[in-house]
Amino acid sequence: MSNPYELSDDMPVYVISVAAQLSDMHPQTLRAYDRLGLVSPGRSQGRGRRYSMRDILALREIQRLSQEEGVNLSGIKLILDQLRELEQARRLVAELHAEVAQLRVELESTRAVAARLAELRRSGSSDSRSGREGREGLVPVRSARVAVWEPMTGPSGSGQPRGDK
Repeated sequence: MSNPYELSDDMPVYVISVAAQLSDMHPQTLRAYDRLGLVSPGRSQGRGRRYSMRDILALREIQRLSQEEGVNLSGIKLILDQLRELEQARRLVAELHAEVAQLRVELESTRAVAARLAELRRSGSSDSRSGREGREGLVPVRSARVAVWEPMTGPSGSGQPRGDK
């Protein structure tokens, strides 16, 4: 949000009377829905309810499900909970897709570096008499830490735990 006067759909700004008008409900109905957990408005410093545009849209959906679809309030609560879980799952899937894409880029980069190293090793193995062994073409790409996991047994599987190296 670059503009301080720009409001997000999640910002709780509407007092209960305005929210009731926008959702075409009585303020007591909004209070009852809050007690039942159908909506969870924000609170002002004086503990008054403040509704966001997302809350208003949820109230309209509650009204539609109740009046047009004939769903009772416990059924509506289940539906809304399922919709919230679905939205969370969709966000998680999107995050995981982005992470997989990033890992693919890193994998391709790693493969390219490995191929270059293999090429340098092959071409440098015949130049071992100079003492440089083909390392003149190696340039660090980035620093990274690598964790190596090894079994906790002694050499040649003796079954004895090893000390740290």
